Amino acid sequence: MSDQPRRPRKPGKPYRRPQKDPVRILAFEALRAVDERDAYANLVLPPLLRKAREKGDFDARDAALATELVYGTLRRQGTYDAIIADCVDRPLREVDPPVLDVLGLGVHQLLGTRIPSHAAVSATVELARVVLGDGRAKFVNAVLRKVARDDLDGWLARVAPPYDEDPEDHLAVVHSHPRWVVSALWDSLGGGRSGIEELLAADNERPEVTLVARPGRSTTGELLGEEAAVPGRWSPYAVRLSEGGEPGAVEAVRENRAGVQDEGSQLVALALANAPLDGPDRRWLDGCAGPGGKAALLGALAAERGAFLLASEKQPHRAGLVAKALDGNPGPYQVIAADGTRPAWRPGGFDRVLVDVPCTGLGALRRRPEARWRRRPEDLDGFAPLQRGLLRSALDAVRVGGVVGYATCSPHLAETRAVVDDVLKQVPGTELLDARPLLPGVPELGEGPDVQLWPHLHGTDAMYLALIRRTA
Repeated sequence: MSDQPRRPRKPGKPYRRPQKDPVRILAFEALRAVDERDAYANLVLPPLLRKAREKGDFDARDAALATELVYGTLRRQGTYDAIIADCVDRPLREVDPPVLDVLGLGVHQLLGTRIPSHAAVSATVELARVVLGDGRAKFVNAVLRKVARDDLDGWLARVAPPYDEDPEDHLAVVHSHPRWVVSALWDSLGGGRSGIEELLAADNERPEVTLVARPGRSTTGELLGEEAAVPGRWSPYAVRLSEGGEPGAVEAVRENRAGVQDEGSQLVALALANAPLDGPDRRWLDGCAGPGGKAALLGALAAERGAFLLASEKQPHRAGLVAKALDGNPGPYQVIAADGTRPAWRPGGFDRVLVDVPCTGLGALRRRPEARWRRRPEDLDGFAPLQRGLLRSALDAVRVGGVVGYATCSPHLAETRAVVDDVLKQVPGTELLDARPLLPGVPELGEGPDVQLWPHLHGTDAMYLALIRRTA
């Protein structure tokens, strides 16, 4: 041991170890996974919450706060980035992504929740000390104190361009959507300011959890016996869980007799199942079946009529999810891993065919808010050949007198009407059916014959459906 005396500490505040806040640390971890691994929050967050509950760190209120912090930060990322950019002296691209994630969490607490400003700042700075270190925590503290000087409306007045000067950029900043997405959605709606503002606002709301009672296996009456359950709006098989309802606590869901499924998806399956046919009704095909929600409902409906369902999915792991969703179906079915553009079935062998094609997912931004920041306009060019190829294969698979349903969870015109119009020009012996009567009671379905659902009008994902009969 050295004989030298210890040097006295410099005067000042003693070092204090940062306090770990499990809720905010978990929210930060989820955001990092979304950013670093291109993960989706709805896939990342549940296992993190489950692990935290198993360790005893979390109760229901903690889980609710962590969920709000993650989804709120992702939904409002564009707005918050504009505000943060006004408070720093460098381009945002020069700020480390983990620092931006911590700042986003802090700004959301300040401007998007009821957490008092002093608590939002102190809790976020403490988080920064734990995950970033003391030096960058000082930067976080300085930025958040600037943000805390005004409320959200005040900041929007400062950072969003006036509507009259640049309406698309104004809406992009105020409602936190990329400008190109605002433009595409506006085109799909057909213009008008009120409609686009309502739609963009609806994209930023937390969607309800909707269950489907699979026919012959469960009933809405059974599901309505659950706490916080209320009837669906449009589908006869839908039950909504009010805020706080947990699908995993529902016995019918655990037993696979019911599932979680947006009401828009239910309506698409029901419309195809109820479309008028010429001739027999014995063989159905779901040509893009993963992850299995529509296939499970179609399988149950087919079983009631003694029909057979073939569910095909290109990716083997997703085909496994389809098999799990259909497990226990009372009627005959088969699940295969096959490419719908290179069919493993004979032409003209099916009476009803559904193709819910891969797409940009712009219709499900309520559920996957991070998708809006990942997608680019050029992605449309990548999906276009696949969407057209799947629809052509579906039309080859259906017999004369049978019906094809072309569906996609995107309202972008390049993925909806443009695809249908192009393919029908190339494939003779086809006709569009009016899909609107097959969604009874659903208002504001437009001029037809196809159908576009909307979050702000119907409370569903923005599902698109065109029904096509093979006439020759």
